[in-house]
Amino acid sequence: MPSDPISPAQLPAESAEERLLRKELTDALKSLKADIPKVIEELGLEETVDIRSWMNVVNGKLLPRLSPDFPLMGAICGGGSSGKSTLFNSLVGDRLSPSGGKAGINRRILVSAPGELFRSKEFVSTLFEPFGGGSKPLEDKTELTVPGPPLYILNAKVPRNMVLMDTPDFDTGAKGTYTNREVVRQALETADILIYIFTNSNYNNQDNTDFISNVITGIGMRRSFLVYRVFSGLPDEEAIEHAMTVAHNLYGEDAERYILGIYRTDEDNAVAAGTAFMELRPVRPQDPPFSEALRSLDPRTLRPELIASILKGALEKAEEVLSQTRRSRDELSLYLDGLLASQSRSVQEALRHFPMDLILGRFAKIWVEHDPGYIKAMRKTGDYISAPFRMITGAARWIGGRVYGTSPDKASKDFRDKIEEDLLSAANNLHTKTLNPEIFVTVSESDPVALRMLRITARTDAGHLEPAEEAGALAFRVQAHPAVQNAQKNLQEQDWKESLEKILAGKEAVIRLSEEIQNDLNEIAARFREEMGLTAKVRQTLSAVLNVLPATVAVTYILSTGDPVGAAGIKVKLTGLFGLQDLYALVAIPATSGLSKADRRQLETLLAPSARAWLDNNLHTVQAIFEEHITGRIIQAAQEAIERADERIEGIEAAIEECRKAIHQT
Repeated sequence: MPSDPISPAQLPAESAEERLLRKELTDALKSLKADIPKVIEELGLEETVDIRSWMNVVNGKLLPRLSPDFPLMGAICGGGSSGKSTLFNSLVGDRLSPSGGKAGINRRILVSAPGELFRSKEFVSTLFEPFGGGSKPLEDKTELTVPGPPLYILNAKVPRNMVLMDTPDFDTGAKGTYTNREVVRQALETADILIYIFTNSNYNNQDNTDFISNVITGIGMRRSFLVYRVFSGLPDEEAIEHAMTVAHNLYGEDAERYILGIYRTDEDNAVAAGTAFMELRPVRPQDPPFSEALRSLDPRTLRPELIASILKGALEKAEEVLSQTRRSRDELSLYLDGLLASQSRSVQEALRHFPMDLILGRFAKIWVEHDPGYIKAMRKTGDYISAPFRMITGAARWIGGRVYGTSPDKASKDFRDKIEEDLLSAANNLHTKTLNPEIFVTVSESDPVALRMLRITARTDAGHLEPAEEAGALAFRVQAHPAVQNAQKNLQEQDWKESLEKILAGKEAVIRLSEEIQNDLNEIAARFREEMGLTAKVRQTLSAVLNVLPATVAVTYILSTGDPVGAAGIKVKLTGLFGLQDLYALVAIPATSGLSKADRRQLETLLAPSARAWLDNNLHTVQAIFEEHITGRIIQAAQEAIERADERIEGIEAAIEECRKAIHQT
């Protein structure tokens, strides 16, 4: 049944507004096509978010249709022995597809189109992408009887603006299993129009029409030609009645809107024998001859509604994926918060002991070095200050025995051992937490971090709020995120013994008083002298201030532990590495030191800045050590994934909005 070809030049010219809308929509879809797979990969969601069918829709059913030069895709379909292949052969004017009385002969899709289309590699690639790629020309028609990728053949009698597909039976099988249904579904979802052929024995087959209906209404509404193969004696009125039964089964109440035409082909022995082609004739007055109906089809009049319908379904899926990626991004942020909070706690644990003897010893030296000349001259007299210093030295020894249990020199060595012990304990603890599939962390309920973790936990399944043992705290159990699994695996494979040795080597940086701290001590001493009034200077002359300084060799520094028995203390509030607001330096001063209240206040004024300077410096030192050998790559993986996800999510949101505008304008 040959038809005169129609040239794209014969179609109405596309307006500037239509071109602009098409370009904006194309760009937005390409953006979605690029960003959605990437954000899924970056967040490690490949196993939980399946977008393969969505990609097929975008690549095979949307983007190609936005090109005004892309031909109409027509699929011939029907049940077993309905005459699909015979109709296909008749339309292309050649006996290409095997036909006969036996159902289920063909197992592949056969595509026919004018030769100039297939000379374009880009067209062939786009055409067969929804089928998983891979195709080849038909060389022997028996190839169609074996399952495999689509085959194609050039044919000049197919209208230039159309590609015809012959599809296998979709109702061949046994016990509810249909042999070719999936491959037929792929073809029908790719088609712009369907040519549905049926017989008197299956026109009211509910299972058949349900399958076709689900396909043509599931991803975009497709219009259909109905071809009724029937005995010649059936009146046209009954043929129309039977065809409209099919139409209503396919489209429901909108059947008239989506039927392109109703045609009949009468039973013919010559056609059945393969010596003649089918003849189709319209059974309704408004329907033109079939060849004319095919030639008159214009992609730009058929596709807008189809594109809008397909696009609507594709955007619903894109928004679903967007919601999943937002949620996953929040879950990753929650995990990162939990890991950083755990690290901040571990850093705090590593700094449980403070080198007060070093800090105050250095401070005392600075203080004495900067004494006024008359104080230095008085010290040279010996007799004047010998008694006070003998008293101070004795007090220091006695207090040292009570607090340290040893001499000040031994206390310095003990401090080094304590630092090593604390580093080892904190590092092992953090290493275990970092490798676990979930992190348990406690955060002050007034901390901004806690509020953020609360909000994320409320809308995700990644975190669980649990009862906290500490008053005024919130406890979270947070699941590890897929985006950090590779980094966790690398940490697991790392030689932990070797890493521990490197971590412990960093203790010297903690023990050593940095130049910055010594500068701070100089500034503190200078500021303290400037603020001393006349009375204080007189008291300095009387060694009141000097009583304070040597006694500090007995001061012990304990972070996050209870006050020593018999001690009174000051707490220096500090800001942790992760913004934690409940990090305190507890400086315990033995009550038995014999210091007056004035001296104690004076000492506290000195200790707070010293403690803050030392702790602030070493918080960052220990953090750097832990990140280098434990958490760094995981933190980096999480931060980079969040940064990339934020960028992708923003792009997806903008592209979806652009597509929504296009739907509205069409």
